[in-house]
Amino acid sequence: MSTKKKESKQIALYSLIIMGIGFIATIPFQGTFWIDLLQGGFEAGLVGGLADWFAVTALFRHPLGIPIPHTALLPNNRDRITNALVNTIKRDWLSKESIQEKIQNISFTEKLIPLLSGQLQSELTRKAILKLIKRTIVSIDIERFVPVIKKQLITTLSDIEVNKILQYISTKLLNEQFDKKALDYILQKAEIWLSQTQTKYKLGSISMNVLNNIEVEGFLQFAVKSLQGILNEEKLGSIIKNLLLSGINSLKHEEDANRKALVEYIQNEIQGLSENPKLVDMLETWRRDALDKWEPNQKIIDILSNIQKQTVEFVENEAFFDRYLIPIMNQLFHYLEENRSHIDQWIQNQITLFVEKNHSQIGNLVQENLDKLTNEELIDMVENNLGKDLQWIRVNGAVCGFIIGLFLTGIHALLRLI
Repeated sequence: MSTKKKESKQIALYSLIIMGIGFIATIPFQGTFWIDLLQGGFEAGLVGGLADWFAVTALFRHPLGIPIPHTALLPNNRDRITNALVNTIKRDWLSKESIQEKIQNISFTEKLIPLLSGQLQSELTRKAILKLIKRTIVSIDIERFVPVIKKQLITTLSDIEVNKILQYISTKLLNEQFDKKALDYILQKAEIWLSQTQTKYKLGSISMNVLNNIEVEGFLQFAVKSLQGILNEEKLGSIIKNLLLSGINSLKHEEDANRKALVEYIQNEIQGLSENPKLVDMLETWRRDALDKWEPNQKIIDILSNIQKQTVEFVENEAFFDRYLIPIMNQLFHYLEENRSHIDQWIQNQITLFVEKNHSQIGNLVQENLDKLTNEELIDMVENNLGKDLQWIRVNGAVCGFIIGLFLTGIHALLRLI
């Protein structure tokens, strides 16, 4: 029991004691006007105080434990009282209409934007946001993304058309004059090889073998035999070497007809890469085999882990909050400001829908909380909240009774004198 409740009960008790003592104390001195007047006041105050004590007590329990009819009103009528209270809350105090009307008058963004903007300046809020962001990043299970990324990579690589790649390569090679560069490279390598000392011997040996294996008749046979008698491997190799070097030197000139023919041939071959079905099929087969055997899981995990680590380091940078997060939040606040009416209306509509769907839960919640209380707990709760006022009813009854008693006794005395 609270201190205030004890004090109010004591005051009510003292008022009854004073009235009782006053009434008893005046009995021996009856017969004079002023004593009779006081006795009438004390008597009426005692009756009024007792009557109000009975009335207040009867609300919560049986007076003196006697089961007098129409007492202990709260425990005896608990269901009716709680149902009436629940219905009053649902229909009057917290009705759907009243809640919705209040909601429609609330500008949520007007209260929300300054609140969020002010909180961003708080060091505690900043640390909390950064901690939340880092915890979110670290808590991401990157291994769960590996199958998805692998599947997407394989699908993407499988969808790439080989002929388009070859077409791109062809265009790139031609734009960079790969045809001429390739020919010049071959000519350069051939010239280097021909410049070597042993090259003429190799060419001579090969040429002599060819001459020895030639089968001709008549004059041609005589000419070949004469040529073999005049030339040896070294001389024949030197002649062929010089002929080849002369041809290479001619091919180095841009205006040479043979060079132009070779360059045109190379260009045609490069342009025809994307239209070569055998080459396309071969590359398609290579790609399928490579993708079937490809196991990029660990590589994907390593890449994602590295990204995760770098992201955390990026967030931990002192400039992250002011340089990146604050501008994003300011853009968000600016968007909220520009669309304030629409956002407020959306929030109001959502709350209204929520209230319509769950309004009955308000009464159910009150009912459940009341049902959890025993009679003693319910009485104690009411007395703790209303006890002081109820006890003052008893005090007022005693005081009012005393004043009325004085008045009635005075009138009675006057009537006797008349």
